[in-house]
Amino acid sequence: MISLRETITVDRPIDECFDYVADFRTTAEWDATAFRTEKLSDGPVGLGTRFSVRCKLPVGSIELLYTITEFEPPHLVTLQAESWLFEALDSITFSEKNGRTEIVYSADFSYRMPLAAVEGALEAGMQRMGRSALQGLQRALDDNFEAPEISRGSATADRLLWPGLAMFSKWGYRRGLRRWRPMSASLKGKRVIVTGASSGLGLATARTLAERGAELILVMRNEKRAAEVVEELRAESGNTSIRYELADLSLMQEVDALAERLLREGKPVDVLVNNAGALFNEWGETSEGLERSFALLLLSPWRLTRALKPLLAAAGQARVINVVSGGMYSQKLEVRKLQARPEGYAGATAYARCKRALTVVTEEWAADWADEGIVVNAMHPGWADTPGVESALPTFHTLTRYILRTPEEGADTIIWLAAASEAGEISGRLFLDREPRTTHLMAKTRETSQEREALMRFLEEFQLESQAAA
Repeated sequence: MISLRETITVDRPIDECFDYVADFRTTAEWDATAFRTEKLSDGPVGLGTRFSVRCKLPVGSIELLYTITEFEPPHLVTLQAESWLFEALDSITFSEKNGRTEIVYSADFSYRMPLAAVEGALEAGMQRMGRSALQGLQRALDDNFEAPEISRGSATADRLLWPGLAMFSKWGYRRGLRRWRPMSASLKGKRVIVTGASSGLGLATARTLAERGAELILVMRNEKRAAEVVEELRAESGNTSIRYELADLSLMQEVDALAERLLREGKPVDVLVNNAGALFNEWGETSEGLERSFALLLLSPWRLTRALKPLLAAAGQARVINVVSGGMYSQKLEVRKLQARPEGYAGATAYARCKRALTVVTEEWAADWADEGIVVNAMHPGWADTPGVESALPTFHTLTRYILRTPEEGADTIIWLAAASEAGEISGRLFLDREPRTTHLMAKTRETSQEREALMRFLEEFQLESQAAA
């Protein structure tokens, strides 16, 4: 048997340290040998929860199956590991020391034949790996990372256009994954609103934020589906601070009613995720006489965010995340075309124009609201395999289905922008795979300052007209 014992001390509350470490999916963030993790059990992390952790070997890799055998939050978690090569018992204790948290990590390894015969020769290497892993955990819990900048490789790919587009695929996600830093920040006590949470990116976002302890308000249209989602997320995460609000966000009357309900509550909003959207292949108007793409994709997030600005400012360090689309790269900002007309209507073009405009709005808000402590960023998920893509773009879905990202992969940057400490230090940018990216792949799509000003005036006029009508 080989026994390891390492101790670290961090300036973090004990409950945050316990929550981060006990969810053994995080090992891929702090243990250099782990590269893929998965929770195999249903329900919240606790006694009996099982994890799969795949680790590198000098040649190939090995899957470890972990089971939590002791679970005493926030002081102790013990996990039994099984593999074809060895079995191990990991015991991790947490204690408060002079306002800090001390973490003691102990592990006992028992090798199976034939390695059992040379166990002594392996001990020095195992000790080094144990120290390295705990140093990684120290770095993760210290959570002292600088805000990212675009890498040289990504900047070059964007300039060359086609390599930049190729990064929208699942391969782009996996490329980014290799560079990511740990994300240990806690969301407990943070109030987060996610629109469009019934499926796809919104549901994937809500699921992870629920597991991270956020107080969630999920905005959906269908009451039956909304109730199902809330029940599902509560059962999966053990987080009871999840509720829904009903609103058809393509209707400004319902947007305003939603905002009024939240304003009456008067509770600060820490994060607002403007995710609700749809691609309409047929031209249509809402019952309020607005073209559907414009109403849902641009005017709705504009109106909701503006209305909730007092609650965002009250949070002190709030974040607004506008979910856009890589399709916007094909379009230039043209204010007069934002409300698409029936003649020559193309749903993908209407969608892309509104997402381009929302990206410009993101940059303008970031500049205007910086003094009020509100960080505003946009993200695009790459090409993700969501129900919306499959129904609205069936040909595209068929042609690209083998390179599409999962909804969880597409939603990852939303979660990072909502939770990561360093994401709160950068505002007014467009992100893909946790990295700021160019907002224009082609010079012909760049807008002038006058066109940006015209957009903001145009949206403001809608606000004033509706207030006058009311």
